[in-house]
Amino acid sequence: MGIKSLIAIVMAAVLVNNYVLMQFLGICPFLGVSKKLDQAAGMSVAVIFVMVLATAVTYPIQYFLLDPNDMGYLQTIVFILVIAALVQLVEIILKKYIPALHASLGVYLPLITTNCAVLGVCISNVDSYMGSAGFGLSFVEALLNAFGSGLGFLLAMVLFAGVRSRVDKCNCPESFKGMPITLISAAILSVSFMGFAGLVENLLG
Repeated sequence: MGIKSLIAIVMAAVLVNNYVLMQFLGICPFLGVSKKLDQAAGMSVAVIFVMVLATAVTYPIQYFLLDPNDMGYLQTIVFILVIAALVQLVEIILKKYIPALHASLGVYLPLITTNCAVLGVCISNVDSYMGSAGFGLSFVEALLNAFGSGLGFLLAMVLFAGVRSRVDKCNCPESFKGMPITLISAAILSVSFMGFAGLVENLLG
């Protein structure tokens, strides 16, 4: 597992397989919390932290508890419970030890539990077959993939917050104002990310 492979995993998660713009996961916060840049960035930082932490917990649960005991059918339920518990734990810790950060992110932390992108990352990390060992991502690769996916979420949120700030100032037709022009803008941004296809293959080549 060389440095180039690790970089490829992160770049693939951020650009090629962006969970928001390419796989359409986490659309609710993408549309609802991207009106202001500071809100989008705050939400994204919290999501990055939870994605990495959730992967660190769910990965060993899958391989050392669910799979050996033929309980793979409980994967979704167990992962959702783990994510919800981690979000609550993070909220409690921030409230007690870093109240200033909790005050700025507290309103967005509960929303992470319902962010399907977090669950999607955890599941793809244990179901993926792109790992160097041939049977899936290793633990380190899974953590890097989760971190890269979080960065991809941050990139999508920040870019779309900038796009929406410009769109809101445009004089578009009345029938397009509000959610219609927002969805059209999101679609165009998603199409632009298709230009990154093949980036990882060229990097490894």
